[in-house]
Amino acid sequence: MIEKFFLAFIPVFVAIDPIGLVAVFIGLSAGASREERRGQALLGIFTALCLAVGFIFLGKIIFAALGITVADFQVAGGLILLGLAGRELLSLGSQDREASDEFGIVPLGMPLIAGPALLTALLILVDTVGLLFTLLSLVLNLVLVAIAFWNADWVTHLMGKQGLRGVSKIVALLLAAIAVSLIRRGWHAAGT
Repeated sequence: MIEKFFLAFIPVFVAIDPIGLVAVFIGLSAGASREERRGQALLGIFTALCLAVGFIFLGKIIFAALGITVADFQVAGGLILLGLAGRELLSLGSQDREASDEFGIVPLGMPLIAGPALLTALLILVDTVGLLFTLLSLVLNLVLVAIAFWNADWVTHLMGKQGLRGVSKIVALLLAAIAVSLIRRGWHAAGT
């Protein structure tokens, strides 16, 4: 049981990247007060939770309606993830992370928290470890995101901006590896 939980928790943790999100959150909320930051953080987490749970239950129905398979989604999601990871690793994505007072739903909730990495991981995890462990790992990871956002000032002070960037780059590299794995598994599943 513990093994199934960690099989679900780790990919969701890597896909969400709570530590890397702190740097993005601080950048997005640069001009906001502490209360506004917390309100936008809650809105972003709630948006991500609703989108992720909806995708868990409706994702396969949508696939059937569109005539695509999980293997197709794995390859497409893997390619998108590889692009996002490459963008993060090469620092090409800062232009769409400008400060604003309304950032909770877009871009924080979606696509930063509940992006292609998370949605792809959730669909695969439901099939491999089951619904209960997938939902449990999702909720626990979102709690970690909330804790990270609530303590964003402290985390930045503790790790420093360079430390946050370093952790974010490591997580982006892991995301690239997951993307390659998704493409490989999707390609293999489509070929059988």
